[in-house]
Amino acid sequence: YGDKYMKKGIRMGDLLQPEALKARLKGILEWKNLTVEKGYGAEALKSEDMIAWLEKYGLAFKDYICDTTEYLTSEIKAGKSLMFEAQLGALRDFGIIPYTSSSYTISAYAPIGAGIPSQKIDKAIGIMKAYSSCVGEGPFTCELFGDEAKALRDAGGEYGAATGRPRRVGGFDVPASRYGIMMQGADEIALTKLDVLSYADRIPVCVKYNINGILTDRFPMGDDLNCARPVYEYLDGWKC
Repeated sequence: YGDKYMKKGIRMGDLLQPEALKARLKGILEWKNLTVEKGYGAEALKSEDMIAWLEKYGLAFKDYICDTTEYLTSEIKAGKSLMFEAQLGALRDFGIIPYTSSSYTISAYAPIGAGIPSQKIDKAIGIMKAYSSCVGEGPFTCELFGDEAKALRDAGGEYGAATGRPRRVGGFDVPASRYGIMMQGADEIALTKLDVLSYADRIPVCVKYNINGILTDRFPMGDDLNCARPVYEYLDGWKC
């Protein structure tokens, strides 16, 4: 991501112009090796090794490289539909800086990232669980702990697929969800994993935040978010 903003990146289309790519890569490596050698004390990266890697793994996609603006625009004009899928939630883009992704994860950026900024999204579907989960560090106001967290984590299988690391979990967070919906411009909501809550006698729902004694239903920013504590209400479960 840093390479993109410092104009040091290589684009897929560069693979179609190998001689120009070699010249550009040489300049990039001169800059990179300042960090590799002086910063990390490692052996300098070699241009020929990088070119060999790009030829082996990059050229396999050669036949699929095109101008996405022209291709997708023509498909839209032909009456085709496009569907974009976001990888991360809205609060990993806006809301919990610096614990965010370096890419944009909100629906408004989808046409830009796809190379068709002139197009408009006609429907955004917000997908959220019937409870909250979190991977990694950062503020997580509605987080549950102890036996209550373990029961929810086990019921939902909230463990890393590769590492098995237990994820942080909490009840449904109304302030955060409302804010995320606004950020995404969601027209509809797809609520998932409602069945997971079948184990519980009571369903935890975070309805407000307590920030230094002041109750709010708005999602806070800055240090207010770090200080926020959940205000939970418990709804009757269905036990099925």
